[in-house]
Amino acid sequence: MRYISTRGTAPTLDFRGATLAGLASDGGLYIPEHWPTLSRDAIAGMAGLSYVDTAVAVMAPFVGDALSHDELRALCEQAYGRFAHAAVTPLRQLDHDQWVLELFHGPTLAFKDVALQLLGLLFERFLKEDDGAPLTIVGATSGDTGSAAIDAVAGRAGIDIFMLHPAGRVSEVQRRQMTTVQAPNVHNIAIRGDFDTAQALVKAMFNDRGFAGRFRLSAVNSINWARLMAQVVYYFYAAVRLGAPERAIAFSVPTGNFGDVFAGYVAAKMGLPIAKLIVATNVNDILHRALSNGDYSSASVVPTATPSMDIQVSSNFERLLFDLGGRDGVALAGQMGGFETSRAMRLTNAQHEGAAALLTSASIDADGMAMAMRWACEHAGEVIDPHTAIALAAARQAGVAAPMVTLATAHPAKFPEAVERATGVSPNLPSRVGDLFEREEALVTLDATFGAVSDYIAGRATPRT
Repeated sequence: MRYISTRGTAPTLDFRGATLAGLASDGGLYIPEHWPTLSRDAIAGMAGLSYVDTAVAVMAPFVGDALSHDELRALCEQAYGRFAHAAVTPLRQLDHDQWVLELFHGPTLAFKDVALQLLGLLFERFLKEDDGAPLTIVGATSGDTGSAAIDAVAGRAGIDIFMLHPAGRVSEVQRRQMTTVQAPNVHNIAIRGDFDTAQALVKAMFNDRGFAGRFRLSAVNSINWARLMAQVVYYFYAAVRLGAPERAIAFSVPTGNFGDVFAGYVAAKMGLPIAKLIVATNVNDILHRALSNGDYSSASVVPTATPSMDIQVSSNFERLLFDLGGRDGVALAGQMGGFETSRAMRLTNAQHEGAAALLTSASIDADGMAMAMRWACEHAGEVIDPHTAIALAAARQAGVAAPMVTLATAHPAKFPEAVERATGVSPNLPSRVGDLFEREEALVTLDATFGAVSDYIAGRATPRT
């Protein structure tokens, strides 16, 4: 398996190279040169497999010869052995056709653990093959990516991680899960700006030859292909338990950066029968506007009770546009360059119509979110977080004639105030993180400028040798 850039000019890499690189050198995102497909018999055979064995079956075509099946399986066993539920991503039934897929049983209580626990191990494995050449991870988080990435690489030799988050715009639990990790290779940076600004700073550092040339940079955001690959697995795992491939399953996904939804798109390209993918946004609805009428135009970010979705530039959307636009890297580079200049873009007819074949969308406001939390609590006995509630609200109004799975992306205790306001229930943190508020925090607050952030990182990261 080889990986190409969505913008057409970066070197083609194997899985190992794409994992370590993160962002492509031309500013694009790496994507498989072709989509591997699984037969109906192969998908049906997953019904009796463990999560680890499902993961190996789904990911092996993407890994190619970078790892043997036994090596991949050993890494998956290690990654998912830290999850609190034996099923790793268990399903819960809400009513006759509504389900939730719980993705928050990892060490930091969010769906990001499913991918990042594995990604941390992949980094460590591939760096050893490079004689331990130092790696500098630079990432941005709207809440959950940061804590999951930090947990995955804290204390690992040869890796420094610098995680940017928007000051005051993540929940207290989310912030503390990042800032209370006491490891010498972990550096938390709060910026005076929003997530889109943080994400733009990360991309700018990757694209600045002077800065990037001094360090071996890599990414843990969903711009890194290996992270998306790991997320494809739970679509297969859930669908076969609800009757796939004999019947199609629908999924509703709370999203801001489009990574989790794109993993579902990949599952469909691999042959999983998906009736519909619902892209559920809050009032920061750039994806809803793009999918509804082709208008991909950035607006100001509105802070909400769903901070992980307070995004107006969805980096992974580029992968979808590339695939639907005939995989023309030169054309997409021009399209994305125009967007980066004007913050506005129209989807082409091929992109808009191609997306509509599988994707639909909804924008849910605060009242709709609260109503979904109340419904889940009162009618199904399930307490869900605000992000999951956005997707559940979209699922319940979608009218899709198929079993509907809402992705539950975070534990409700990560957002206790919003949950209690809507349901009257105050969710407790699981015992394994119950002392979170007693731990000491460590972070620095910086202006949201390239100079301030890059200088801070350059003073602490290990340069190339």
